[in-house]
Amino acid sequence: MDNGQNLRVAVIGAGPRGVSVLDRLLARYLKMPAEDRPALQVCMVDPFNPGPGHVWRTSQSRQFLMNTPCLFPTVVPAGRTATEFAPSATGLSLGDWVRRMAREPAPSLSAGDREEIARLGPAEFPSRALYGRYLEWTYAHLVDAAAQAGAAVVHYRAEALALHRQSTGFTVELAGEDPLAADAVVLAVGHLPAALTPEQNRLSDAASRLGLQYLPPAVPSDADFSVLPSGEPVLVRGLGLNFFDIMAHVTLGRGGVFVPTGEPAGHALRYEPSGREPVLVAASRRGTPYRAKAKLESYVPRSVTLRWFTEETAGRFAAEGIQPGFDHDLWPLLHRDSVWAYYSTLARTNPQCLNVPAGDFLAELETALSLPGPEWDAAKEDVLARCVPPARRTSMEALAQPLGRRPFAGPEDLDAEILRYLEDDAAGSAKGEDDPLKMAIGALNAGRSVLKAVVADGGLAEESWLTELRGWFEPLVEGLASGPPPERIEQLAALVRAGLVHFVGPDPRFDVDEARAVFTASSPWVTGEYAASTLVEAMMPPNRVNATLSPLLGDLLHRGEARPKVMMAPNGTPVLTPGLDVSLPPYRPLDVKGQPQENLYILGLQLSSVQWGTAIAAEAGAPASAGSRTLRDADDIAAAILSRGNSVPREQDSGETARRGTAAVRAGA
Repeated sequence: MDNGQNLRVAVIGAGPRGVSVLDRLLARYLKMPAEDRPALQVCMVDPFNPGPGHVWRTSQSRQFLMNTPCLFPTVVPAGRTATEFAPSATGLSLGDWVRRMAREPAPSLSAGDREEIARLGPAEFPSRALYGRYLEWTYAHLVDAAAQAGAAVVHYRAEALALHRQSTGFTVELAGEDPLAADAVVLAVGHLPAALTPEQNRLSDAASRLGLQYLPPAVPSDADFSVLPSGEPVLVRGLGLNFFDIMAHVTLGRGGVFVPTGEPAGHALRYEPSGREPVLVAASRRGTPYRAKAKLESYVPRSVTLRWFTEETAGRFAAEGIQPGFDHDLWPLLHRDSVWAYYSTLARTNPQCLNVPAGDFLAELETALSLPGPEWDAAKEDVLARCVPPARRTSMEALAQPLGRRPFAGPEDLDAEILRYLEDDAAGSAKGEDDPLKMAIGALNAGRSVLKAVVADGGLAEESWLTELRGWFEPLVEGLASGPPPERIEQLAALVRAGLVHFVGPDPRFDVDEARAVFTASSPWVTGEYAASTLVEAMMPPNRVNATLSPLLGDLLHRGEARPKVMMAPNGTPVLTPGLDVSLPPYRPLDVKGQPQENLYILGLQLSSVQWGTAIAAEAGAPASAGSRTLRDADDIAAAILSRGNSVPREQDSGETARRGTAAVRAGA
């Protein structure tokens, strides 16, 4: 049944991306004529259970929620995307799997899983533990499918420590295990531990000397939040997703109860404490939490259709041999779509607030937004000044600085302002498609998929990547479009009203008062400071390869078999970026001489210097060139491995031509 050849592939990292690689290897293997198939063995290397891996462990608290709805993520081609790939052995997205499990529960489901599945709709936000169960199920079914096809999948429960290239392939050094021989290796390692920054080291050292508690950046399920003292203030740096995990753990996880009030959204809950909660004092650069997701029946609002920032218009630059800049070329297009989403929703839901008939306003606005070059912005402002009262307008500056860069008289003044922000945000989320601001954010979110496709593989000038896309746009859009489920903002508002959460203010400074033996937190915009004996970094370890504590990645860098990507800033200064320097797809790390490492492939977070949004999961049903880019990358790797490094055409290569064109522009072809 096979051609007598053996092929052993080591996939290091058996979490979601590792599962995608396994799925694509098996899918392409099954499409090969039986007589051409090698004897395939896939070795999944991970100290954690394959499928969930580290981040999505099924044993973690069910209070830790995903920030994407059930209908969104997948690790295999599913829905409309499936037609672009060789068929998956499972073909189920998370949403598909939940529907199947509701009809035919698998024996592996726990009672908690079954209870969650029974109440989980497509637009609801599942727990990370349940997503881990989906990954576990998918992996198990891929293993069974491989066995039926005559291939083998073996899990090595060990950490990979180093790679050693041999005359044919590699030897993978494993902790506590015999070395593993492999013909090809895929690094799908995901989140890795990282060294502390100098400031974090200073705070950690002070905690050791003064008997304080310092919790460094961590995957939330790794942290021991039980050490946070009841009834005492706890300083928390970060108001993103990790903050909401901490918030839920020390309230719901300690017996507190959120009680429905029967009042409108924003005031829909009150909190009944257990008496065992700490008092959280939270801070971030903006001073406010990430905005909540809107309550929608789809990932991108159905009322939002990108009209200016489309794959066609954004792709024209590469087609014409131009490497665009973000601020000059791409942002004006996406900005138009966000403006249109806001004001078209306003005109639809509240036409009486306008100074002119809604139809006339929208016609004028569309004409202004369609003007070429920079004149569109001034024309748009003229239309808004005449047609929309000031109180109903918005701007990107207002979204980026929700507290307005104004001083506050004291902590009470600041807390009251942020409470109003939270109540308005929760009310906006409840309106869903009828909230102008949430629809403007929805347009930005829709634009992220287009942007990912356009800027990948050298599709954006390096100085623009550093100072524009990563410099200001990424923090803005993450705070707007990567926020928590709506219920978390409603809960946070209730906790503020209960006096269990306070805020430090924008541009916070954390320090140590040696005389008092406490941590302190203050803001230049707010009088006074907070002090506490406990400080928590509410953030993941940074995805920076030059700061990694991974023995495997550190060894590759130390021996010069991989290197961080260096880009040039506008002033000509070289800047070390967070990701690896890699070849064109399928991505291989470049060594110190700039040569690609044959039969060694990279997938996921370490590609952050050639792709944007690498932490975002593949979107069920999205095109392979955009929302399902991770699946396409995994498919590229599988094709290269099974062809022993030779390029293999895709099932459909309409997006390939554009990508190679972009690469040619970067290479000066």
